[in-house]
Amino acid sequence: MKIRAFLKPQCGWSMGVRAIMDKYSLEYDDLDIINNPDLFHEMVELTGQTNQPCVEIDGVMLADVSGEEVEDYLKSNDLVKLNDQKPAVPIDSACSDEEHRRMAEEQTSPVRFF
Repeated sequence: MKIRAFLKPQCGWSMGVRAIMDKYSLEYDDLDIINNPDLFHEMVELTGQTNQPCVEIDGVMLADVSGEEVEDYLKSNDLVKLNDQKPAVPIDSACSDEEHRRMAEEQTSPVRFF
């Protein structure tokens, strides 16, 4: 299975997608749309929108999805074997206000949003 995930380095939604990839031990390309403008533009061209995460699985694009939605797609298409492993982070939410504050405090250089 070929998986490309257009993600932000720090984002609750992106971390949820990564948690699903880890849960099922899936190999995927983690494409950083914040630090690589070309990847951001590719995502926009492929999806027609700017929201992320976007995950391409064997040529099928899932745009603006949560980890929960990615897992539902994988399970409903029999692409993964079910397991009871719990994801390491929430798979259906943005960062909490506390996480946003912590990231702002840790930030040493400006983050560009395109």
